[in-house]
Order: sequence, then structure tokens, then C-alpha cells
Amino acid sequence: MQGEYGVLARPLPAMPELIASLPPKGACWYCDKPLDAVRRFCGKSCGLAYAEEAQYHR
Repeated sequence: MQGEYGVLARPLPAMPELIASLPPKGACWYCDKPLDAVRRFCGKSCGLAYAEEAQYHR
């Protein structure tokens, strides 16, 4: 996939694969809001924001 400025852009990782690769840590991986021991993100918006940042920090 060709991105802006002729640079190849990597696709966003599939959300289920991304979530499965992160261990639960008791807080949201994006905003650090306290969570239970099973959840990784406090909501879909944090999960999507995390996936977007993961794409740019590879």
C-alpha cells in the first residue's frame, strides 16, 4: 500500500491479534486507567489509538 510521499505504509495490525499479543497488566495499555486483571484496554477508542500508534512506532 503506497502512502503519502511515496513511502510504503504498513497496515494496522488486526485488533484481535494485537490484543492477544499484549499481556493484561491491570491498567489500560493506552491511557493507564486502572482495569481488572483480564482487560487490556478500557474501551474501543483506546484500543484503536494504541493500534494506530503501534503502526507508526514500528
